[in-house]
Amino acid sequence: MKRGATLAALLIACLGRFAIAFAGAGDPLPSWKPGAAKAAITSFVEKVTKEGSSDFVPIAERIATFDNDGTLWAEQPLYFQFLFMLDQLKAAAPKHPEWGQNAAFRALMAHDHTALAAMGNKPVLELLAIANSGMTTEAYDKTIHGWLATARHPTTRRLYTEMVYKPMQELLAYLRTNGFKTFIISGGSIEFMRPWTEAAYGIPPEQVVGSITEVKFEVQDGKPVLMRLPGISFVDDGPGKPTGIYRAIGRQPIAAFGNSDGDLQMLQWVSAGPGPRLMLLVRHTDAEREWAYDRHSQIGKLDKALDEANAKGWTIVSMKDDWVTVFPEKP
Repeated sequence: MKRGATLAALLIACLGRFAIAFAGAGDPLPSWKPGAAKAAITSFVEKVTKEGSSDFVPIAERIATFDNDGTLWAEQPLYFQFLFMLDQLKAAAPKHPEWGQNAAFRALMAHDHTALAAMGNKPVLELLAIANSGMTTEAYDKTIHGWLATARHPTTRRLYTEMVYKPMQELLAYLRTNGFKTFIISGGSIEFMRPWTEAAYGIPPEQVVGSITEVKFEVQDGKPVLMRLPGISFVDDGPGKPTGIYRAIGRQPIAAFGNSDGDLQMLQWVSAGPGPRLMLLVRHTDAEREWAYDRHSQIGKLDKALDEANAKGWTIVSMKDDWVTVFPEKP
């Protein structure tokens, strides 16, 4: 009897471990720790996908919008697109000796942050726009692919496409598995994001909404092309985000995800719609695995949006407390 009881106990223990392993394998969000944030996500998805429920949302209306910088991938110490444009500026400099007299160019090359702060963003952005124009959209796409394949983050030494957030990749996949259509709504330019978002996030180019650079149709050597111009025709940040969603998607999302005050108006607009809604802020609280910043940061400032999230009961995700891991394992 004693031996039989021992065998039974061992069998029960093994079955218990198998059940735990099976449950873990079935978890669509394994990089999310159990807690309020994860529960809010899964509860919302279960609610809107349960047929016959008063909260059921048809598949065509299951639209989820995501900010990119700081929400889907890192954004410190500078927005990655800005770093790319700086590299483009350096590459173009030999062809523009007149830039030696440009105060913004001299300050950028000298990393003179005091001078850059004093002159403001406008002269810097104008110079970067010139350096990132004058080529076809096809040539620019190739340049972006080449940069992302070789350039590395100054502190982590990872490729920039390795600086995406694994928990958010899981979240995107989980939503799509449940009939959601996922869009990027970013202050970054569509030209910079569209070449790589499908491989990184499963979001195709036509589902990327961002700031728009002027382009012009031309025929060069008998071939129709689109040429990049230095002007910006639309800025998809702050109040521009709901405008961009309206223009590009034509449906009001039922879920929105951001990380900064630049996402506030998108979250407000989504929250104002009828029926169940999910508004979520990613808060950077992990100085060891990523960075810790919010109200006083020059990049990805989270101040007013944090106050509104607390006041209205939006979901706030703490990287430190809610994520098992931050970045995918290195290849």
